[in-house]
Amino acid sequence: MTRVAAVDCGTNSIRLLVADCDPETGELAELDRRMTIVRLGQGVDRTGRLAPEALERTFAACREYAAVIKEHGAERLRFVATSASRDAENRDEFVRGVLDILGVEPEVISGDQEAEFSFTGATKELGGRADLVKPYLVVDIGGGSTEFVVGDEHVRAARSVDVGCVRMTERHLVVDGTVTDPPTAEQIAAMRADIEAALDLAEETVPLREAHTLVGLAGSVTTVSAIAQDLPAYDSAAIHHSRVSHDRVREITEGLLRSTHAERAAVGSLHPGRVDVIAAGALVLLSIMERTGAREVVVSEHDILDGIAWSVA
Repeated sequence: MTRVAAVDCGTNSIRLLVADCDPETGELAELDRRMTIVRLGQGVDRTGRLAPEALERTFAACREYAAVIKEHGAERLRFVATSASRDAENRDEFVRGVLDILGVEPEVISGDQEAEFSFTGATKELGGRADLVKPYLVVDIGGGSTEFVVGDEHVRAARSVDVGCVRMTERHLVVDGTVTDPPTAEQIAAMRADIEAALDLAEETVPLREAHTLVGLAGSVTTVSAIAQDLPAYDSAAIHHSRVSHDRVREITEGLLRSTHAERAAVGSLHPGRVDVIAAGALVLLSIMERTGAREVVVSEHDILDGIAWSVA
């Protein structure tokens, strides 16, 4: 067993996994898994730069994670940064800060690499499931981008497109610095058109409709599952490998798009950092299910973070 640490820094959140990995058996024993909403991508779509306050929130989380990694005695660490830091003009400032705190440089990976890690993390433990027919379509709905991967044991095709819950919210639902509460029909239509255009791009590379099992990753999807199950609080064990029907996803999405900030904030399983972006994330998921004809989505708590850990091991 090799004790490793993996950090995934996305547009909306930064996450840590410390685990013991055995590449021979495929066993990953989780020691610590945590997530912090830092909104690193705040304003990037508009300004092209990482905001100073967003960088400080991210560095504060890195300091916390450094202590956890030291406590567990991880032998190796890999820090992967995704969409927001790919797009920012001042990403060197971000790289220097992470290096000072954690002692490693963040790897600003491509969308294709991001998709590969997501697929490995999501499907490694599904291989023996007779009820889940291959090929899989793995969709990782992040803050700034969504990754699409089709594969069996290995990736056949992958594509990353610039559609995510934060990017869609900031692009279509923010007026004068405030999220419209609830959004107008015109705003929803514009957001939907943007998502459909991104799905057209993804489908140029990835045969979305050929997959038999849709596997959904990341906070927008796991939150939809928590709402579908009416969980009083976020419960990772109940969410992992749960299944949510297309009809239920549509019902939840329509409800979120009609809701106010206060109504969403009152949902016990909804992280405070997702209150303003969950409606956009749910609409991305619903649009994918409609495009592919998927009758249900299999929800996975294991995703790019687990894929990063395996790459270290």
